[in-house]
Amino acid sequence: MAVETFGIEKKKVDKQLYDYQQKDINKIFGVIEEHPERYNLLYQLPTGGGKTVIFSQMTREYIQRTNKKVLILTHRIELCKQTSKMLSGFGVRNKIINSKVKELPDQDEYMCFVAMVETLNNRLNDEKLELSDIGLVIIDEAHYNSFRKLFKFFEKCFILGVTATPLSSNIKLPMKDNYRELIVGDSISSLIEKGFLAKANIYSYNVGLTTLKVGMNGDYTVKSSEELYSNYSMQEKLLTAYYEKSKGKKTLIFNNGINTSVEVYHTFKNAGLPIRHLDNTTSKQDRKDILKWFKHTPDAIVTSVSILTTGFDEPTVETIILNRATKSLTLYFQMIGRGSRVLKDKSEFTVIDLGNNMARFGHWSTPVDWKQIFRSPDFYFENLLSDEEIEREFQYEMPPEIREKFSNTNDVSFNVEEAYDEVIKKGLKSKSVLEWSMEQHVKMCVENSEDVFDARILAQELKDDIASRIKQYSYCISKSTKNYRDWLEEDYSRKLRMAINKEF
Repeated sequence: MAVETFGIEKKKVDKQLYDYQQKDINKIFGVIEEHPERYNLLYQLPTGGGKTVIFSQMTREYIQRTNKKVLILTHRIELCKQTSKMLSGFGVRNKIINSKVKELPDQDEYMCFVAMVETLNNRLNDEKLELSDIGLVIIDEAHYNSFRKLFKFFEKCFILGVTATPLSSNIKLPMKDNYRELIVGDSISSLIEKGFLAKANIYSYNVGLTTLKVGMNGDYTVKSSEELYSNYSMQEKLLTAYYEKSKGKKTLIFNNGINTSVEVYHTFKNAGLPIRHLDNTTSKQDRKDILKWFKHTPDAIVTSVSILTTGFDEPTVETIILNRATKSLTLYFQMIGRGSRVLKDKSEFTVIDLGNNMARFGHWSTPVDWKQIFRSPDFYFENLLSDEEIEREFQYEMPPEIREKFSNTNDVSFNVEEAYDEVIKKGLKSKSVLEWSMEQHVKMCVENSEDVFDARILAQELKDDIASRIKQYSYCISKSTKNYRDWLEEDYSRKLRMAINKEF
């Protein structure tokens, strides 16, 4: 007969761990046996791989093996509640230390505590409570830096950090400074292959991001993002992308800024689409109502600001729209991960990328060398493509409705780089590239018009094509300031109108 351990009850859930989960638990216990205390280990597993299941089982086993207590730290109240619920399911009696808990007179009744990092830090610093006999500290979402301040209170413990992305949220505070080694779990592609994660079909729409500014935290500022993503043409681009790739699907839209999200709400609402908006100012009750509505409405759309990146689990999501750019690999994985849960009739999901994120980080399921990133985060950041490098690769594709207006012209494409190479070879002035481009544009307008008025109206449809060609040209001559490009575009459009006049 099994000997009962204090604080451990019969499991309430009949949950068999998967092979990869059990294998990782064994690896982690191997390290704990070698270094039972004063050791910091980091464990990586993709979003949706079941990190909470793994550390709930570990907590149960650790208490049974050592008779020492376990503390689990989270940074959000939702994660606190989810973790506590999962632990109870695994038969681990636990107590949540939240803002309501001022002291712990009943701490001897528990072998496991789940705490909010800020609350616990305040209580320990005020010496309001003391946690005794803690052997293992588990840190969920360990890439956040708020946990570092608690390490001094648990210097004798074994600390296990758990994260999907072992890359610090602050470039100046690398994780290798706090953790001795990293254990890497199964990859996203392996979990997709085994049927534990859904496959992402990612569609990228080119977006010019050179107006975005990078803030102190290393990511794009909300202010510059709001200016770009709140404007009419970006809202139109988003709506078009939704209609093309996600119409009728349950969709989650991530934005960088409340104003943008509110704009998105109005744009979709005016189009007669079922949408709600969520941000960190939404009341608890409204948030609950919106998420309940989202769960039970097949074609529901929720537009939000960062709030649903962690601690939110809705497996029925079919489409994730990244209506923002980020330089944070963690955020990239978290946002897409919200759609990766599998259901019996869901093995794939859609991702619409409106921030060149895939060009920056690679496909969501592309293998990542996490050990290399853990050891040399600086090297990783230095080798990320810049926005300018990404945009150099953009190829303008004329939208079908505009292409239709130039149906009498067989070929509307123009390769600026090839033309530039030819100009240099022939010893001509670089401006010849724009002259050749304009000759083609004039021909297109004339071929598809009845008279000069038609042709001049048609020339206005070439605005995006001209902007794209000017941008490519400016890269070729290494003079790509925005003011210079704006001047070139105006000059080009003026000369195009004059050239059209001469043709009639």
